[in-house]
Amino acid sequence: MKKNISYRIIEGKHPIFFGMLGLSTFLILMGLYAAYNMEHQGHVITGMTNQIVWGMPHVFAIFLIVAASGVLNVASVSSVFRKSFYHPLARLSALLAITLLIGGLTVLVLDLGHPDRLIVAMTYYNFKSIFSWNIILYNGFIVICVIYLWIMMERRMQGSKPTMGLLAFLWRLVLTTGTGSIFGFLMAREAYDTAILPPLFIALSLVLGLAVFLLLLMFFSHALGERILQRPKILLGVLIGAVFYFVLAYHLTHLYITGRHGVEYFILADSGVYTALFWGGYMFLGTILPLLLLYHERFTHSRVSIGFACFLSILGGFSLLYVIIIGGQAYPLDIFPGMEVISSSFFDGASKHPYTPTGWEFMLGMGGIAISLVLTLVAMKILPFLPANLTDSDIDPEMLD
Repeated sequence: MKKNISYRIIEGKHPIFFGMLGLSTFLILMGLYAAYNMEHQGHVITGMTNQIVWGMPHVFAIFLIVAASGVLNVASVSSVFRKSFYHPLARLSALLAITLLIGGLTVLVLDLGHPDRLIVAMTYYNFKSIFSWNIILYNGFIVICVIYLWIMMERRMQGSKPTMGLLAFLWRLVLTTGTGSIFGFLMAREAYDTAILPPLFIALSLVLGLAVFLLLLMFFSHALGERILQRPKILLGVLIGAVFYFVLAYHLTHLYITGRHGVEYFILADSGVYTALFWGGYMFLGTILPLLLLYHERFTHSRVSIGFACFLSILGGFSLLYVIIIGGQAYPLDIFPGMEVISSSFFDGASKHPYTPTGWEFMLGMGGIAISLVLTLVAMKILPFLPANLTDSDIDPEMLD
């Protein structure tokens, strides 16, 4: 990159800006209305039960939290690994990390039923619980990203950027590991109890974060050079392959363990919507098709194809989270291994636990995404986060070879 990098704010007079802001505000109001009804009428108005306790709002929340961790990778590559190619993009990366996490935590808090009880969780810590650790990790991540962003925007503090970048890099790895460990430490659920879930969540966070970042960058940077997109495009394909590797290892490990054959058959062949989401949503739309768009000679140089590949990667990652989080609960608990259990009204012996998300859950989840978008738009309107020029002529050719 050229040494003198200038940044700009987005134009707030364009109809598209007001349209996005208006639509996001409407979705936020709908999300708050959904949270109000869920608090006053109870979770009975949702599809969640005492068997499926983590529903669609949790999928939205974890999607945003995991994406927030992964999107900071752009800034980490710049400051920690000293790749100056990504330096002009670091500000936007740190901003998105903050706004996405705030949106995800908002959904998580409003889905508690009694958000005021969060005060108890913040003042009385049970350090044997991974949930208590995550409260520290989430709050610490926001504080670190704010300081990291201030250092990037303050000329006098440039010498501290590598150190702060390293801290942010390590913190986000621990944060995503903690999020994956929520499920990996649950021994009662056969689909969860595995140590491979934390690294799977880390790889998935990198895909979701980079895909969200590229979509936003392409939308707001119209003078974006084709050669500039080539490096993050290739990186996105590699990360999609990494997620596929961990998913493959996850299922092969379960297939090797005789006691896990039931849950594997349930997810891969006999669960209806979860099977369809795994093979159609994640494998085809989220893995095969994006890799084809990113690497096939017919599509690889098209900006539209790259954007569509990013969107499909996000859709596939969301499908995978749905299968892991909700599909893992839909498979019944094996309370008495090796014993035949008669089905009763207490769900013992059930073949699977039904779950159908309601509109309230979608409204709350979309409200969280809208909160992240509004915060991002307002911040980009007030402070310069976008590079002024990202054409091919602004890049040192040696850095692209």
